[in-house]
Parts: sequence; C-alpha cells; structure tokens
Amino acid sequence: MLSRLGGTRNLDWTTLSVYLGMVILGWLMIYAVTAAEVERVGFLGSTAGKQAIWMGISFFALVVIYSIDWKFWQTFAFLIYGLTLLSLFGVLVFGSNIKGATSWYTFGGASIQPSEFAKFGTALAISAYLGSYKTSLKKYSNQLLSILLITFPAGVILLQPDMGSALVFSSFLIALYREGLSPGYFWIGGFIAASLIAGLVFAPADIALVMLVLAASIIAYRMPRRRWWLGGVLALGVTAFFLRSGEQAKYIVPGLAAVFGLLGLYYWSRKGPRLVGPITLALAVGIGLSFAANYSFNNFLKPHQQDRINVWLNPSKCDPRGSLYNLMQSKMAISSGGFQGKGFLQGKMTKLSYVPEQSTDFIFCTIGEEQGFIGSFAIIALFLTLVVRLTIIAERQRSAFSRIYAYCLAGIFFVHFFVNIGMTMGLVPIIGIPLPFISKGGSALLSFSIMIGVMLKLDRHRYNL
Repeated sequence: MLSRLGGTRNLDWTTLSVYLGMVILGWLMIYAVTAAEVERVGFLGSTAGKQAIWMGISFFALVVIYSIDWKFWQTFAFLIYGLTLLSLFGVLVFGSNIKGATSWYTFGGASIQPSEFAKFGTALAISAYLGSYKTSLKKYSNQLLSILLITFPAGVILLQPDMGSALVFSSFLIALYREGLSPGYFWIGGFIAASLIAGLVFAPADIALVMLVLAASIIAYRMPRRRWWLGGVLALGVTAFFLRSGEQAKYIVPGLAAVFGLLGLYYWSRKGPRLVGPITLALAVGIGLSFAANYSFNNFLKPHQQDRINVWLNPSKCDPRGSLYNLMQSKMAISSGGFQGKGFLQGKMTKLSYVPEQSTDFIFCTIGEEQGFIGSFAIIALFLTLVVRLTIIAERQRSAFSRIYAYCLAGIFFVHFFVNIGMTMGLVPIIGIPLPFISKGGSALLSFSIMIGVMLKLDRHRYNL
C-alpha cells in the first residue's frame, strides 16, 4: 500500500515498526482491561472493539498522509494551526462536558478531542515559523512570537479546563532550545519551578534560611583568602536546622540575613557586583515565590485542589481511602506483577477494576501487573527508542522545517510517556494524560498517527529542498 501511494524508498522502517508495535500492544492491554465488557456487550460494542475501529481509521489516515506531497505541510502550516485554534474555541461553546471538562465534540456515539489535534497544528506552525530564514531566536521579537504560538492554544485548553493537555505544549521548548533559544531561560524557569514546589512542601522560613545559607556561602567562597567564612555560614545553617522548632530559631534567620548583608557589601565594595547583584535578585525572587506558593496553597486553593498537590508532594497528609486511593492502587497493581508478571488476562486488580481509569490514564498499571518488570521495561524502551529515533531523523534533515518538526514530535512523545508513567508511580502529579498508542482514545491515536505519517513523509524527502 505504501509503495503504491508514496513509495518506500528512504522510508524509516524503525519508526514505522515501533509505531505499529506499540499500537498493537496498546490494543492488547485495552482488551485485557475490558475483557469482561466484550463478553457482556459483544466485541463491536465494547471499548476494545471501538478502539479497533479507531486503529483502522488511524492506519488509513497514516497511509493517506503519506501519499500527500511533502511540501503541503509547510505551505499550509499556519492554516492548519488556525483551524485547530478555531476547533479549540468552538469546543468551549459547542462541546460536551465530560468529567468536568468541556473538551470534546460529540457526534452520535463518537467523541473528538480537538486539543489532541492542536498539538499537531502547533508543531507545524512552530516548524514553519522557526524554519523561515527571517526568524532568529536571538531576536527578542522572534522569541516572543514563538512563545505566543505555543501558549495561545495552551491557554485556550486551560479554559476547558484540561491541565494535562496544556502541559504537553511545554514540550515545544525542546525545539526552541535546539534552534538557539538561550539556556538561561531554562535555568530561570527551573529555578522558578523549584521555588514554587519548595513553597508547597516546606515552611517558608526554612526555605528562606536555606537560600540565605546558599547565597552567603557562594559569595564567601568566591572571596580571595576568605574561605573561612564558608565554614562559619554553613555552621550557622546547620545550627538553625537543629533549632528551627525552638524559640532560638527566630534569631537565626535575622542573624544569617545580617551575615549575608555584610558579606555582600564587603564583596561588592571590592570586585563582586556582577556576582552579588544576580544572587541578591535570585534570593529575593526565590523567597518571594516560595512564600506566595505557600500562601496561595493555604488560602486560595479548594480542598480537592490541595489534595491533588498533597498526593504528589505530601502523601502522608492524604486519606488512603480518599484522595490517595488511586495512587495506592496504582502502585500495588504495578508492584504485584513482579519480574515476569501474572500473564495476559491474569491480572486480578485489572479484572476487578481496582484502579480507576485503567484503560486510559492508568493503562501502565495493567502492563505492570500482567507483564511485570519485563513488560514495563519493554514499553519504556520502545518509547525511548522512538524519541531517540526522532532526534536522529531530525539531525539528518536538510530542511529546517523538517528538523524542527521532528524535534517537536520527540518532545511531545517524551512529555506524554514521562508524565503518564510517572503519575502512576507518584513521581509527578496525577493530571490526566494518555500514554501514546497505548491508552484508549480515538482522538489521541488518530492525531499521533497523523504526526507519525507526516514525519515519515518529510523524512522520505530529506534530500529534497
């Protein structure tokens, strides 16, 4: 079929094989979860049957995409991006509310989630914009427009609200980094994220203390022949941690602040303004963000929102029979599989539906229980193979558009599989995001298949410009 429509010369069989393998494995896992439903309502009426239909549609779409001229996607990239944006706005008005989110168009018995296709549209738009010879990420105006292309659809998706799908758009930063965006932005973003997360876990006073100790230590260490200050500052920090529950702790923080101030003034007066200035600014921003995160968590978030964060960062504060139930069942299902697993269709927790949303967000639990460590490792290896292969494909492209598009895809798949698998084990928040090609969902499977089809077509013509 492919040889008739588009030819198989220069076709990347590794990517195609990994794609087909994961789609088939995904259907088997969905069947394992819904086997009882098949016996009850018949194959075509079951979840596994509907997913099989979507598989057929997706395979057909991939073949059709592969037959389209490769220049089409760059020529009409912004048009496709605009159409996906319209679909996102339209779902807010005409969409169906399912599980608290207005994210689907419903036609008869089928549902379409436009946010899945918005990822594809955004990948095309970013590739076309950054691939233009007029665009340089050294210019602030180009940086701003690139960020707007990413954040605009993500912002609309947040209105649905769908935090998981919106988070995936952060993956496009990988492509921006490859095309020359300064690493400084990523360091700043990481620092901001770390400060906010720290404010949700630790007491603000302790965070301020740690930051003061680190800042004073860095400055002291850079002072010529004054490294004895380092030991003194760290000693004060350690003492403060031992005394933080007592009355003496309230004197330690002002004391450290004074020490930092003296060190800063001393070094500034000699030759350190380039060091002290950024450290002081970072200190103020970090402490401010941690206080703001802590205050917002305790005063603005609703109880169920606080529970979601606590499940991730402070599980000891959660009710095992309430907000922590899903995560506990997920971990139990994965760990119960052992090394070899219980076998296909032999998972008790899978059969009895102990884990909610097991065919979608928590499909990895079925893999862990029935296929064990071997199956789980195999799935992770397949995803890593796909991501690495996409980066290899990207670097061999002569067209900037094709290179950037490949990196966009690598980022999308990496964020999806990392977040999905991570949330089943408590490594990241439970926000609801499918495992590509494995989880149930027609819209996701179709959009991912289209993305792969376009990449295969672009790569086939990698020697053309």
